[in-house]
Amino acid sequence: MSAGARITDEVNFFRKRGELRKAVRVVRTRSPERLRWRAAVSSVTASAAALQGVDRFRVEEPVRELVLDLDDRILRRETVLDARRYGIDLDRGEVMPARTGWDLKRTAYLTGVNHELVGRYLPLPADYSSPIDTSGVVVVARAIAAGHKSRSDRLVQRVSADGKEDLARHEQMMLERARHERDLARRWGALSKALIHGSR
Repeated sequence: MSAGARITDEVNFFRKRGELRKAVRVVRTRSPERLRWRAAVSSVTASAAALQGVDRFRVEEPVRELVLDLDDRILRRETVLDARRYGIDLDRGEVMPARTGWDLKRTAYLTGVNHELVGRYLPLPADYSSPIDTSGVVVVARAIAAGHKSRSDRLVQRVSADGKEDLARHEQMMLERARHERDLARRWGALSKALIHGSR
């Protein structure tokens, strides 16, 4: 690769060749920032998720050490959450705040969402005093929020207002549903923000 290559291009080059340790080396030598560097790390963790045993450890641990040493608190948190989307846990209590089932239930009640929906995608402890997988819950909550927002956008696009003042009844119903979906997206987003508040 050329010396001036973008970090994302360089990492993808080594990923395609199956040389993940070289991809990790590239990430370690570049200056961390919230766009391309973060995307490159996300690519490495996505590839590491398919590995097992020592091969996975040799990729996952150097990335974990690198992320924990970041000075940018937001970049550190978001990189941990990116990795968690692929089943890689870079945080062992150093980044995300510790939350219990009670914390999740209370926060979900305050934001107006059903926390049990998270259990469809992620195991939740039966004992509310037990800790939850905070990163996993945040990833799920964000995904649910994105799903509601996407549905809202699609419904709005289907209503062809074109300057008309009077909408057909079914168009009004679609806009009402779009507002409801947008509100749900906001509430699930609020849940995820509340759970990561206080991250280190």
